[in-house]
Order: sequence, then structure tokens, then C-alpha cells
Amino acid sequence: MEQRNIFKKAGLGIIAVMFTLSSFAGGPENLNNSTMEKFDIHVLPALPYAYDALEPYIDARTMEIHYDRHHRGYFNNFTAAIKGTALESKSIEEIFATVSTAGDAVRNNGGGFYNHVLFWNNLAPKSSGPSAELSEALVKEFGSMDKFKELFSNAAKTRFGSGWAWLVLTGDRKLAVVSTPNQDNPLMDVAAVKGTPLLTLDVWEHAYYLKYQNKRADYVDAFWNVVNWEEVSRRYSEAKE
Repeated sequence: MEQRNIFKKAGLGIIAVMFTLSSFAGGPENLNNSTMEKFDIHVLPALPYAYDALEPYIDARTMEIHYDRHHRGYFNNFTAAIKGTALESKSIEEIFATVSTAGDAVRNNGGGFYNHVLFWNNLAPKSSGPSAELSEALVKEFGSMDKFKELFSNAAKTRFGSGWAWLVLTGDRKLAVVSTPNQDNPLMDVAAVKGTPLLTLDVWEHAYYLKYQNKRADYVDAFWNVVNWEEVSRRYSEAKE
């Protein structure tokens, strides 16, 4: 009886370890991830899907390294940079509004932290396409969905060096496609075009090099297969309000 209990406890321990590892890797229990709705600067959100969920367009190994090393590194460095300062109690929007005065550690790591949270939430294994409201707005602004995708893809493919491509809603309530260098984003006071980010694509080499090597264009084209249009549509509807 005692030996049976020992084996039973050992089995439960193995199950617990497996569950913990699954949770850390972004398992199914993390699917309900609404982190962009209530962004907490003190929390690194879980990846909202498994590492291999976006295969074959984005490979599991890239996702693991990208999230658990790069993104986690930005988060750790950002929280260290604001620790003990007045920025610790501010929202991410407030920090970005005066980021030019906050120093490079806050600008680069804060941007890297926020941009990646938005990026993960912009991706999904399946999507039904943009809402009727967003589709209408995209066609009105860019002429057609194909034209919008062409402009966005071109912004991503032609961004020199590292950076991001964005679809934003500007202050005058117009949709615009822009790109930013490094970890900058359209919420920052340093941005050439400011607005609420709706959709973004990471074009740093670490986002695609393991699978696509120097073929950034192939990575950008593959991106359209895993866009989470439901989340983009939600952000558009919220931004309009």
C-alpha cells in the first residue's frame, strides 16, 4: 500500500510538471488572452497559443526563441529601467507620450515589450477576415483590400534594417500604413505619424531568419495567412470610440 501511494504521488508530480511546462509554452489554457484590452506594464502576458500553432507560416522554434528570449528580455529590461521612477505608476500610453525624455532603455525596451504583445495578439491559427466595418474603412481609404495589403507589405519589405510595419488609426480618424525603425511605434512622441496601432508586423531578422533566412518578402507574404482579423477589427472599433 505504501509503495502504491509513492508511485501515485510520483505520477501526480510528473503530471504537475508537464502541466507547468505546457502553461509556460503557451498551451491551450492561455487562449483567452485579452492583454491588449487592459495592458499591464508590470506583467509579461502568456503567448496566446502554442509555439507550433502558426505552422507552417511561422515555425515553432522561431516562436519559442522570439517570445521566451527576445520578448522576455525586453520586458525584463523595461521593468528594470522604470523601477523606482515616476514611470512605474504610469500607463504605457503615458510613457510613450513623453518617451523622448525617458532615455534609450525605456524607449527601446518599452517599445520592444509593447510591440510584441500587440504582435502576438495580431496573429492566430485561423481567422475569418476583417469585420464589415473595418473592410469598408480599408476599401474607402486604400481602394481595395488587395491595395491595402500591397501597401502594408511594401512598408514591411522596404523598412531598412530592423523595425515594424503598422496599420494605424490617426488622430483625425483616418487609416494609415506606416513603418518605424527599431522598437519605435506610432504611440511614441518620436513617431513621424502618430496613431492607435491596429495591426503590426515585426521585421526584425529574429522574427523570421530561422525559416526564411534573408527572404523577408516570403515571410511578409506568409504573414497574411495568420492575421487575427477579429482582434484587429476589435481594436479598430475600440479606437473609433
